[in-house]
Amino acid sequence: MATKTLLTIAEFEKLPEKEGVRYELDEGELVEMTFPTPRHNLIVGRLYAVLDGFVRARKLGTVFPSDTGYVLSRQPATLRGPDVSFVGTERSTAIDLDRNIGGAPDLAVEVVSESDTARDLQKKVRQYLATGSRTVWVVYPATREIHVFDADGSVQRLTPDKNLESWHLLPGFSHPIADLFE
Repeated sequence: MATKTLLTIAEFEKLPEKEGVRYELDEGELVEMTFPTPRHNLIVGRLYAVLDGFVRARKLGTVFPSDTGYVLSRQPATLRGPDVSFVGTERSTAIDLDRNIGGAPDLAVEVVSESDTARDLQKKVRQYLATGSRTVWVVYPATREIHVFDADGSVQRLTPDKNLESWHLLPGFSHPIADLFE
């Protein structure tokens, strides 16, 4: 039986960059991420713009675009890069902007790609919530739905006729879901 070579966070951070390739570290295992589709990127861009505008106007913290790394665990080594993320003011002022962020974002947003499996998405959601995320949004472009997972264990399935809200995390935030997919 073949054995896997597992990486530490330090080893992961020393990997040479390859143009057009992004990696995550899942319990020590290197995961290569594929190029997202233009539809995926449009949705990510819209979510980022809507959240960033709302958060900045109210000075609630910082919204980060994709490719921002979060060290969820050092043992086993897990580093994830959500498509969009939010860190509240109390933590965001202490972030070293030149390094991967220690700990989970308060809000992690994953936009589903064709290459994503249900098992991998469930694992990511569990990892984010287990390491401190208060909310995870999983966005499904094909069905135009957003599934909201909260740290208290509740799950909501939101359809395009609803508004995306997160009052406990982003007081006053409400945005039409259908707008994100147009």
